[in-house]
Amino acid sequence: MLDREPDLVVVAQAGSLAEAREALEDAHFLVDVAVLDLGLPDGSGEELIPLLRHANPDAAVLVLTYFSEQERIARAVAAGASGILHKSTPVMEVVEAARRLHAGEQLLTFAEVVEALQIIDRERRRERDERLPFEELTERELEVLQALADGLSDREISERLYISAATVRTHVTNILAKLNAASRLQALVLAVRHDIVTID
Repeated sequence: MLDREPDLVVVAQAGSLAEAREALEDAHFLVDVAVLDLGLPDGSGEELIPLLRHANPDAAVLVLTYFSEQERIARAVAAGASGILHKSTPVMEVVEAARRLHAGEQLLTFAEVVEALQIIDRERRRERDERLPFEELTERELEVLQALADGLSDREISERLYISAATVRTHVTNILAKLNAASRLQALVLAVRHDIVTID
């Protein structure tokens, strides 16, 4: 639809983060307005916004999304999106939005940008607060947590770390208490979310 407009030219298309990154690696890639989907098959489109702005500092980014989560939209705005439209928006309104962005208009109000930054700030504070309990874990407890992430049983952990199975259970009990987790699974979910352990 964009290409059908006499004053618009589609210079590139990508159906995934990988394809978009490949296009951005082209030194001759120039774009005035990028129309970006947040829901891509290999990740979130918001990851592309800083890359787009780095490759084309003057480019405007128009995000199309089905998502209604404030945090996700806020991250896109904080990353440099110039406008946000729902995918149910009529096509010609999307085309007109691209024209307006190219003309230098801002589709987002100052209040919307401030609200997005406040949401991001709250999200970062929450993430920091969630990470704090992990700082209380000892080196041995972190080793036990990683062993749990590796799928080892108490006996296998005891063999790996040269400690008794009873000591393993004591460490697990301490881990759950410090993380305020109800189960080993919940502790692992928290640890993975904050990159404390790795899962192969």
